[in-house]
Amino acid sequence: MSPTIRTRLKENALSLAQDRTVADVRIGLGYTAVQLDNGQTGVACTFHKDAKGGCTVFQGLRPLKGTPAAKVLTMLDATDPIASAVAIATSNALTNTPSPDMTTGDILENITLYPDDHVGMVGFFAPVIPKLKERTGRLDIFEKQDRGPGTLPADAARDILPSCQVAVITSTSIINHTVDDLLNACTNCREVIMLGASTPLLPTVFARTPVTVLSGIIVTQPENILQIVSEGGGMQLFKKNIHKVNCRVQK
Repeated sequence: MSPTIRTRLKENALSLAQDRTVADVRIGLGYTAVQLDNGQTGVACTFHKDAKGGCTVFQGLRPLKGTPAAKVLTMLDATDPIASAVAIATSNALTNTPSPDMTTGDILENITLYPDDHVGMVGFFAPVIPKLKERTGRLDIFEKQDRGPGTLPADAARDILPSCQVAVITSTSIINHTVDDLLNACTNCREVIMLGASTPLLPTVFARTPVTVLSGIIVTQPENILQIVSEGGGMQLFKKNIHKVNCRVQK
């Protein structure tokens, strides 16, 4: 059996952790942010509605501040969604540096779409939906929450993605442990994009998978991001404090 995406992510992130330690953690209602002792900062989506433990929603390692990043990354083995978010935000902090292999801008500026493409979108990415509908033949959106007409239950993705030419998959699927099954359904797709602020910018993690593009963020104003996360903010408020970046996964 092939290693899971989370296992690969843990192995790759641990190789980068070295002697880095956690300087600050913010577990907000929308996102979780982790800042390392060198100032690098990463974020990941907070599944606060799935949290357990009453008013103590995080029941993992304590204290997080001052803990080696390598130890925090062990929570990539956790089933708890809050612990997973902290671990993935830590991994994203370790990779929060621009690379020559990255291109900037929105994902739709960095891929080729055709008028007869059938696109499957896992997660509701409102800003790109109108453009996808305009540029392609069919768009199916799979979402756990009912977003009204035009969205399908999340479970339908596994049946419909095999017939799609393009798949856009939320990287929160790594946090909730659904990513491996989703990628198994994408083997026929021409393009498979992991999208969102939670996206690990580690192409080697996704080698030998159907993923073709990683579309995530580089945090450029870490102190602002920490404050926004603490105040329950998300991508709409992140905009001036990040760069959207995309990198191809080499096959």
